[in-house]
Amino acid sequence: MAKITRDDVLKLARLSQIKLGDEEVDKFVVELGEIVGYVEQINLVDTAGLEPTDQVTGLKNVMRPDEIVDYGETTEELLKNASDREKNQIKVKRVL
Repeated sequence: MAKITRDDVLKLARLSQIKLGDEEVDKFVVELGEIVGYVEQINLVDTAGLEPTDQVTGLKNVMRPDEIVDYGETTEELLKNASDREKNQIKVKRVL
């Protein structure tokens, strides 16, 4: 079993740019150690001969073929009511 140390938690906190107090570091040493223990338990399960399960509901993604529909309108006709245009596009205020 991999042992999680204080140094491991401090390194993770530094990489995550999270400031931890001493009590929090001690708490995460225990919690992360338990999580790693659970993952190690899962790795011990014999999965030889099992099919991967990527979909359990039986639903399938149904896609329709793309069809180009010509409504008979030109770009100029579609943009004639736009208040501000640039290069055959409607110009709007920047949204951040």
